[in-house]
Amino acid sequence: MNADGSHPEEVLEKGCYVVDASRDGKYFIGTLFNGKEVGIYQISIADRQIVALLPGVVTFMVRFASDGKSFLYPVVSHNEVTIYRQAWSDGKILGKPQIALKLPFAFGSFYQGGNAYDIARDFSTIVYARPGGQADFYLMSRER
Repeated sequence: MNADGSHPEEVLEKGCYVVDASRDGKYFIGTLFNGKEVGIYQISIADRQIVALLPGVVTFMVRFASDGKSFLYPVVSHNEVTIYRQAWSDGKILGKPQIALKLPFAFGSFYQGGNAYDIARDFSTIVYARPGGQADFYLMSRER
């Protein structure tokens, strides 16, 4: 649609939860986080096609990294959150996912029906909801 909200146009009838767009504007990236087709998907805007990039990966958030050559996604386990980096170029997966960052604490993916966290592309800021708990503040810095 245009910036003023006029002329909306459907890209796909059945898609995924779109979270981000590639720098060149050719692709959307998103997730299906429940059901039989759970995973990370991309949508080619020109082709109007959805493609499973990482089937079976359960995550709520996925976004292109600041380098534009990979995307990031967290996987929440019982005691920690692992953020993976997957190399990507022009709609193609390159290699296997690598661990980009491990957080020594866990947080939920959803809170009151919505997203419960956000992570900056450069990991400088991580914000999450912790229902019923105290407010925690973590300073993330790279070792020198």
